[in-house]
Amino acid sequence: MVITWQSLVTAAAVLAAVLALLGYYNRAYSWYQKQQRQDADIQAMKDEQGLLTYGVLACLKGLKEQGCNGPVTEAIGRIEKHLNRKAHE
Repeated sequence: MVITWQSLVTAAAVLAAVLALLGYYNRAYSWYQKQQRQDADIQAMKDEQGLLTYGVLACLKGLKEQGCNGPVTEAIGRIEKHLNRKAHE
């Protein structure tokens, strides 16, 4: 078997193409993993935000039971309307 310059250049080109494909695959896989982590983070933030909203609603209802009216009643109505709208989406 004789090794010529042409065969060396061809082998180098094939190796470069394989390495480029592996690089693109690695970049795409890293992007996919990043998206998965972001989706999990967003879901955790939504859960926490829902919990905080229910806590604020409970505080407002407690204030209303103690006789606070006006903005408290309006805020309770707006939060309940928002929660109802989100529940039916």
